Amino acid sequence: MTTPVIVCGHLDVDPAQREAYLETCVDVVAAARLAPGCLEFSLSADLLEPARIQVLERWESRAAVEAFRGDGVGDDQGRMILGASVTEHDVAATRVLA
Repeated sequence: MTTPVIVCGHLDVDPAQREAYLETCVDVVAAARLAPGCLEFSLSADLLEPARIQVLERWESRAAVEAFRGDGVGDDQGRMILGASVTEHDVAATRVLA
């Protein structure tokens, strides 16, 4: 049996480059959503912090995450990231709220 995984947190970029950064991620988000084992994948501008991008991913298993992740972000995207706090969580139980 596989354990579902949640990846969540945030990236920090120059506020003046946040929209440009998100535009570079459109293809990545589209590819992730088509990847085997992806249940949810989103990057979004934080409503209160102008430098912050929220990260939320749900995967069927750690193997699915690792198969998609590969080498991580590309060089162009990596240069735009000023800081990050992203964690991976194994899911023990799930409750449907809505």
